[in-house]
Amino acid sequence: MRAILTVFAKEFLENLRDRRTVLTALLLGPLFGPIFFSVMLQLSLDRSRVGADETIELPTINGTAAPNLMSFLQAQRVHIVPTTGNAEHARELIATHAARLVLEVPPDYVARLSAAKPAALRLYSDSSRTGDERYADRVANILARYSQQVALQRLTLRGIDPQLLSPVVVNRVDVSTPASRALLLLGMMSFFIILSMLTGGMYLAIDTTVGERERGTLEPLLATPVPRAYLLLGKLMATCAYMLLSLSISASALCMALGRLDLEQFGMSANLTPGTALSIIAVTAPLVPLLAALMTLIAAWTKSAREAQAWLGIVQLLPTVPLVFASLLNLSPKLSLMLVPSLSQHFLINQLLRAEPVDPLWIIASTLSALVLGALLLWPVARLYRSERVLG
Repeated sequence: MRAILTVFAKEFLENLRDRRTVLTALLLGPLFGPIFFSVMLQLSLDRSRVGADETIELPTINGTAAPNLMSFLQAQRVHIVPTTGNAEHARELIATHAARLVLEVPPDYVARLSAAKPAALRLYSDSSRTGDERYADRVANILARYSQQVALQRLTLRGIDPQLLSPVVVNRVDVSTPASRALLLLGMMSFFIILSMLTGGMYLAIDTTVGERERGTLEPLLATPVPRAYLLLGKLMATCAYMLLSLSISASALCMALGRLDLEQFGMSANLTPGTALSIIAVTAPLVPLLAALMTLIAAWTKSAREAQAWLGIVQLLPTVPLVFASLLNLSPKLSLMLVPSLSQHFLINQLLRAEPVDPLWIIASTLSALVLGALLLWPVARLYRSERVLG
């Protein structure tokens, strides 16, 4: 046991003195995800708020032909900008980014309404600009409400009850909770946590295997009377330690950063307390030995640090595969899915964010699955260390 701890301390402290390792494993890796994720969410929330509250400037061609419509639009925070020209001019305004939208009122607008015929308005926009489409949808909804209002007035004037047009009324009842709505935004949190954990251990896995081989220190180390299994366990423990540190920093930083977002004004809430951060660390930690063994196996199998870095870059994408399938197939958490590493952690983290009770069997299944797979991966790593293949 002393030999294992000696190897662990050597690898841990040596890499702690390496600025690149500390910067990547304990700073950039764990903090980049939380900072990037929280900034993107804040921008998304700000964008949603602006889209709903901002006054829209709407260049309007021949707007004087529809004074009632113009008044209705202005009452809905739409600023009418009278514009002369035709359809070509409207397209030019959009193409040159001089306007997001242009509304064209036909010259016979009043005549067609007086004859109880539909008047065709034209709302010009560029659907390739996702930001502008939000404004187009908002104006289109306002125009649809105005059309409905005019239709109801026509029926009332003719003595027809407008309710006759709606024999069946569907009232949608939203049973979602503020916490479940928040997961629409926070659902990728597990991805950033697992990715930062992998980043925290990747450089250590490379340095303790192929890195030492390239520096010429691995062969003398393997020639010592210490069993190679002890050397392997000490190196794996060091990699696991860095991954756990990275996981702890990332989970804590995410809960702190996202906890500052004002979700309540959007009808959302999330359980982002320090206790949640500790629980996230606890349910994700069983992945550490599995991923550490996988990265060590690949790093020991490759012939150079550059090759190892390329392969481990692909490994970093593996935990996202179950998450993608879960999203595409709209999977719901159940006991059998708790046997799939990374997917089970994704479901458990979401349950914690909702502040909903987690079935203990789910935690047991998730933990045992990751630990058993990690133990199975140790076998090929141990075989590689016992052979001369580890020396290249």
